[in-house]
Amino acid sequence: MSETDKSPQTEVETATEAAAPAPPANEPKPSTALDRELAETKDRLLRALAEMENLRKRTEREVADARLYGISAFARDILGVADNMHRALQALDDELRSKADDATKALLEGVELTERELMNALEKNGVKRIEPLGQKFDPHRHQAMFEIEDASVPSGSVVQVMQSGYLIGERVLRPAMVAVSKGGPKAAPAPASPQGEPAGK
Repeated sequence: MSETDKSPQTEVETATEAAAPAPPANEPKPSTALDRELAETKDRLLRALAEMENLRKRTEREVADARLYGISAFARDILGVADNMHRALQALDDELRSKADDATKALLEGVELTERELMNALEKNGVKRIEPLGQKFDPHRHQAMFEIEDASVPSGSVVQVMQSGYLIGERVLRPAMVAVSKGGPKAAPAPASPQGEPAGK
């Protein structure tokens, strides 16, 4: 077909095609852009879900700690009452108890029962007595008051307890006040706490 045979419509179409700019070679296709946006949205969603799960676990842990350790100050005050009751009972030796009349014996039994109930209530709330006698001295659970020369027991062993210590959960509520032996063979190392860290931390 010659130049003169082209219709006006064909000429307009050809001119429009020539005038229209070609799309840039590096411009992403619409489907690629949507895929990238979808991947970014999915990543943000997964991160948000992971943060929510971490927050839930942290909150559960904090609530459990608050339940267990929230009574620490109150329990520490109650330990003073328990100490006084124990000292009062220890002040009466077996001879005085045997010579006491029925009313005094009944009073002593009542005080002993009250002390047992108090200790049961503390234990029910996670407070346990530390029993250090005969164990290796642990500076995280025991407070050494003095040393006793005794070659018959391993050096560094607890040989006397002046004041009982207590744990609340895995933490030391109050260290035991103890006397430690010296002069004997070296004691075996103390076992590590469950977390592998000192219990008093």
